[in-house]
Amino acid sequence: MAIEDDDKPRKKISHEIGQDLSLLSVEELTERIALLNSEVTRLQEAATKKRASKDAANSFFKT
Repeated sequence: MAIEDDDKPRKKISHEIGQDLSLLSVEELTERIALLNSEVTRLQEAATKKRASKDAANSFFKT
């Protein structure tokens, strides 16, 4: 019985900063860009929440 490519589990996309990109296809690069863009968004949202929490605490203790 031949195993179809669709039946094989996909390798989880991951990226290491500074990694050699020469062996990656255009599709793989595009997937990594999407992954990193979503991670940047997640980090920005976390920073915004922490900033708001810190500002609220500072405002509370200034009075």
